[in-house]
Amino acid sequence: MVTEFLHPDGGILLFAKAPRPGEVKTRLIPALGEGSSTALYQRLLERLVNNLSEDQVAPIELWCAPDTRHPRLQRFHSEFDIPLYQQQGDDLGERMAFAADEALQHRAYIVLIGVDCPALTSVIVDQALQSLRRGSDAVLIPAEDGGYVLLGLRRTAECLFQDISWGSETVAEATRQCLDELGWQWEELPVLWDLDRPEDLPRLRELGLDLDKG
Repeated sequence: MVTEFLHPDGGILLFAKAPRPGEVKTRLIPALGEGSSTALYQRLLERLVNNLSEDQVAPIELWCAPDTRHPRLQRFHSEFDIPLYQQQGDDLGERMAFAADEALQHRAYIVLIGVDCPALTSVIVDQALQSLRRGSDAVLIPAEDGGYVLLGLRRTAECLFQDISWGSETVAEATRQCLDELGWQWEELPVLWDLDRPEDLPRLRELGLDLDKG
């Protein structure tokens, strides 16, 4: 049976790390411990993939670090037929630029997302893709901490991925400046929040997510 996507010409590029203890959600380790932080990351990743797949928003590509071999990542390929790609580059900007360039060779428009935003739903991803389908060159969903949780593109430019202090509170603003300097037509959707610090954990329960359950 052929899947009928809402955006068959679009693509969702999901950046994910292998869920290895001590390597994911490290800033939550003081509050949760290595094992629980890793389990939480794994649940968030699985929840995001499940929702996007079930709602058939757009074809998903899973861009993996450090490679595609972890069994939890391989399961997405075997169960959902999601292609796995290894991230390429020395920093986040290089890795996103490489993935975007590759994907836009065979997709009309794409969104780049990660696993850090539990509030990012299929509906919101669909809204971003709709903006691109209507003709926007780019779409941005900023994060409360000054980064962003989604970047949507119909084309790429170097300033989107170079000379940016990744992980800082200036990422979204630098991206806005780049888009304005390019003269592109772009849209910004409402701000969301990232799960990065122990003080963010109570907000999971506001979304109906129980830390103690898988």
